[in-house]
Amino acid sequence: MERVVEIVPEAGLHARPAAKFVETANEYDAEITVAPTENGEAGEAVAASSMIAVTSLGVKHGEKVKLTAEGEDAKAALDALGEVLSTPEDGEK
Repeated sequence: MERVVEIVPEAGLHARPAAKFVETANEYDAEITVAPTENGEAGEAVAASSMIAVTSLGVKHGEKVKLTAEGEDAKAALDALGEVLSTPEDGEK
């Protein structure tokens, strides 16, 4: 399964949003990857369970990523991760 999601937190996929993303990815029984997208084309995918890999993508607010999940919890994982990326951090409008 896959899904394209726009990054809403102002910090992009860095620091706290990335930590929450990785923590959420690790809660599911699924192989999950995340890849930056540009003009509808996905870049190199990395493991969503790795904080270093996720932050190394350098994805900023307003950019999109492609999430891919395979396994028993794939749909639930994509739903939860989509929510993390679509929700502003506390204090953001």
